[in-house]
Amino acid sequence: MYLCTLLTDDVMKDLKLFTIQYVGLKEGEHNFEYQIDKSFFDYFEFDDFNDVAIHVNLVFVKKATFMQLHFKVDGKVNVNCDLTNEPYDEPIHGEFELIVNFGQEYNDENEEILVLPYGEYELNVAQYIYELIILSVPNKRVHPGVEDGTLESEILNKLEELSLGSKKEQEDNDKLQTDPRWDSLRKLLTDK
Repeated sequence: MYLCTLLTDDVMKDLKLFTIQYVGLKEGEHNFEYQIDKSFFDYFEFDDFNDVAIHVNLVFVKKATFMQLHFKVDGKVNVNCDLTNEPYDEPIHGEFELIVNFGQEYNDENEEILVLPYGEYELNVAQYIYELIILSVPNKRVHPGVEDGTLESEILNKLEELSLGSKKEQEDNDKLQTDPRWDSLRKLLTDK
């Protein structure tokens, strides 16, 4: 098992920790672990996360003619709620399977199969980890306190104040503002 932790900005510049030299590995299963923090996303100039604490487990299976990579991410990212802009920790869980074959030229058109040219000896997995984490975050980020009603926020109070009101209030207002010429037609619909 290989354990990699991000320590300095110099290491992040070239992402060498995420480069696997598979030529020197024996056939079989190899485990790589990475601890991802915010500096990883700074490299990709992605600043949607306030903080990051994610553990990545990569099972790398080397076979005679191809390689199989299974990525698994678990942890949390601190993001701002889309409704209230309040920061909260969003749990992250995701998995991704990648098959690496060899051919005449590099080809990554299929998202689950990567073709590397013959003669290559290493593979950098940073981009795959980055994409897996990004895709594991929900599209709509809602603070858990909004969902269960426990979050007290000025923004929520203002949204509630400006909302259209209850359905009953809406129906009552509709009845008061109707054109009397249409009332007799509505009676035809309800008198069936």
